Amino acid sequence: MVIIDNPVPLSDLQQMAAAGFGDLVKAVVDVERRVMVVDAELHADEEALLLFEGSRQQDLWGINLYPGLPMEEWIEFDSMINIRPYHGNRSRGIDDAASREKIRSIVESLVIR
Repeated sequence: MVIIDNPVPLSDLQQMAAAGFGDLVKAVVDVERRVMVVDAELHADEEALLLFEGSRQQDLWGINLYPGLPMEEWIEFDSMINIRPYHGNRSRGIDDAASREKIRSIVESLVIR
């Protein structure tokens, strides 16, 4: 697992994808700290690392990154850790459009395409 808090080249994510799932890299984004953890088998492992590092549960969202897809399609908002009825999110996706945009902005600031 890698915590990304400074921009990394897209090629780093492509290498992680090739070594792991083939076409995707799992990630968890902390929307308050503006960091993400990548390159684990489970979003829950990435979430646990960020919680250990001081993140708050309500600030963490799981996504999948497909580094081989065009920019408009490469972020998938889907993870079991996103199911949080007590915070108004009842699906594996991220129901709030503003939250999705914030996550997209953070990811785009951390990955050099």
